[in-house]
Amino acid sequence: MSTEPSDFNVTPRNRLMRYPKRGHYDKATIYPILDEALVCQVGFAIDGHPYVIPTIHARLGDQVLLHGLKGGRLLEHIEAGNTVCVSVTLLDGLVLARTAFNHSMNYRSVVLYGSGAAIEEPAAKLAALERLTEHVAPDRWRDVRPPDAKELKMTTIVAIDIEEATAKIRQGPPGDDGEDLTYPVWAGVVPLPIVPQPPQTDPKQTIAYPVPAYVTPYRRPPRA
Repeated sequence: MSTEPSDFNVTPRNRLMRYPKRGHYDKATIYPILDEALVCQVGFAIDGHPYVIPTIHARLGDQVLLHGLKGGRLLEHIEAGNTVCVSVTLLDGLVLARTAFNHSMNYRSVVLYGSGAAIEEPAAKLAALERLTEHVAPDRWRDVRPPDAKELKMTTIVAIDIEEATAKIRQGPPGDDGEDLTYPVWAGVVPLPIVPQPPQTDPKQTIAYPVPAYVTPYRRPPRA
């Protein structure tokens, strides 16, 4: 476990209880996982009822940005100053062991907690939307029409301060040992990388514009 000053404090809320050796509390490990993931799940509770919403996110410094149409339950909950739990998972492979008990997956995940507020200032909202767009497809913002005043007004963007966070990582072969190592069955890892397919042009597009270099080949940020 890292002890650098920039690490997140280990608290009862973010302390990893199962397989604690897989836990990481440093930004150098946590932030690249957040940046590579395309979708996050946001957990929150209203009137005793739990909800989990999948959505697009982007990291800006020590904050996570979320957006959506005004009036959404999740965004209103965050605007009111309530704490939420945000999680992402990157699945890297299936771990097929010699025993059913030792089957697993190779993964990189992050769970974070924080509260935030809506971004109201128009220029700051525009910058946040640019960051969200660039998170999905770097360099895309410079090519497209930016949001107009009406679209900005219809959109809520919240910035959540990352107050506590934990990464959990499992990599490597099956954990079989002892007599199980001689059990007569194949064991190993099935890698599951994200492999983008050739882009498909919008059928409504009547002009054969060139496919941008950031689309072919498309790739996520490299692993740290």
